[in-house]
Amino acid sequence: MNFTRRNFLRSASLLAALSIHEMNALAASVQATSDGRRIDEQDDDHWRDIRLMFPLSKDLTYLNNGTFGPSPYPVIEAVKEGMMESDMRAQYGNWEPVITKIAKFVGANDDEIALTHNVTEGINIGCWGIPLQKGDEVIITTHEHMGNAMPWMTRQKQHGIVIRTYTPALTAAETLERINALITKKTRAIATPHIPCTQGQILPIKEICTLARDKGIFSIIDGAHGPGMIALDLHDMGCDTYASCCHKWMLGPKGTGFLYVRKGFQETLRPHNIGAGGDNGKWDLLTSPVTTSDYVDSAHRYFAGTQSNGLYAGVGAAIDLINSMGADNIYRRIKYLGKYTQDSLLALGDRMELLTPTEERSRSGVNGFRIKGMEYNKIFSKCMENKIRIRAVTEHGLNALRISTHIYNNKQEVDLLMDTIKKAIA
Repeated sequence: MNFTRRNFLRSASLLAALSIHEMNALAASVQATSDGRRIDEQDDDHWRDIRLMFPLSKDLTYLNNGTFGPSPYPVIEAVKEGMMESDMRAQYGNWEPVITKIAKFVGANDDEIALTHNVTEGINIGCWGIPLQKGDEVIITTHEHMGNAMPWMTRQKQHGIVIRTYTPALTAAETLERINALITKKTRAIATPHIPCTQGQILPIKEICTLARDKGIFSIIDGAHGPGMIALDLHDMGCDTYASCCHKWMLGPKGTGFLYVRKGFQETLRPHNIGAGGDNGKWDLLTSPVTTSDYVDSAHRYFAGTQSNGLYAGVGAAIDLINSMGADNIYRRIKYLGKYTQDSLLALGDRMELLTPTEERSRSGVNGFRIKGMEYNKIFSKCMENKIRIRAVTEHGLNALRISTHIYNNKQEVDLLMDTIKKAIA
């Protein structure tokens, strides 16, 4: 679906939530964006109108997209319509078409995409599916979300694998050097985030995957913060698996995600969570012994059971909306606001400790920081009092704060946050 001025205003949710003036302003911005033209990433007036597409409370400054991105009205509408269509017609099994949209969006083939409910589910499929033995080593970062750390730590408990860690450096080149220095003859997998949740650094993931492939090491990537924030081509990246979700930067429904499994890796990655559709159907329970069948020749072998027609209709709508607005327009706006936020933080002076690199290729729409000599929760509480939502980063003793901005944000909101921080540290 192309979200033009005309069909955009058909949304019942929009009609209920916005004034005539707001709907006209939003429709004009949507039309301008969906015409295929290049939108200036610095045009705050245009992007401020885009905020009207989201049911965010008008008194809330939401700077925490890295936790989850609020879905816009067209996505919410698609979820409702998808559920209604399914229940009216007793329709079952209509979620498969979204696989094609996801695959095209991330630079993969249809038969390399498995549907999941979140990133953690996809990571677990990758973690438990690779053949590892006692003493085998897996490299992860010291900046992991627990959704990536816990599966590997559990395999350490149960199977005796060895976890080795690195801390991302301030440049892509040095980060790659740190990973390379950890590799030994026992290294079997590099299980790293594409973009760590703690401070939003874009790691040199293509180079990491190339390094892994050249040394015969599996590359199992946590891609929670990739799709929707930066352009992706998973074939070009060269990873073995890439787990992601649709509820962050893609702005899709919560409880939706996907796992990419490279075609040539599917015979290596063992399926454990499997059901109908995961094999070629040639099994027979009436023989003795029971006749088993081969797995289906696609990533469908990694997911099983009923999916939600409504939720995946929302995923399809989210991808359509991104494409209609121009993915490049969105990526540039996110990058611009991330840089504006970073510069604003640096302007706070020597007391501010920026955790996110300033290197062009390594920064994104997420920034992590600390204030020297001050507990993070003082600033966090002050933000909450002023209805500003950011994230406290307590993982691994960082005790920091994180700001993540998307297309519904603007410079004035970042300025409001900076004023709040200044008052808190005065």
